[in-house]
Amino acid sequence: MSDQTEWRDLQVALRTASDIAFDQEIPSGEQADVLVDALRRAQSAALALAAGPGTTGCRVHPHGAVDPLHGDKEDPLPPGWGKCLLCNDRRRRAATNRRGAATSRRGMR
Repeated sequence: MSDQTEWRDLQVALRTASDIAFDQEIPSGEQADVLVDALRRAQSAALALAAGPGTTGCRVHPHGAVDPLHGDKEDPLPPGWGKCLLCNDRRRRAATNRRGAATSRRGMR
């Protein structure tokens, strides 16, 4: 998940926990279970945020695999491409599809 998603999840979980914890009455058994669940979700989101942006630096796949060609002097990545293997693979497939479509259109004339 992205940091933005983790941040949103943390906020939602803390609001839920706060609503229950600061209610006028002591939480019932069911409410206490919801409170515990909200606090666990908040902890999980906070730990994910504390882990940092991840090795890829990618917003979509912060903890994804790093492209093995990143930093390769002999076979460099195109300008603007990052470390994220998943995003770079998507770009490679899109470029291949565009080349294939252009070739097939030229052959139809």
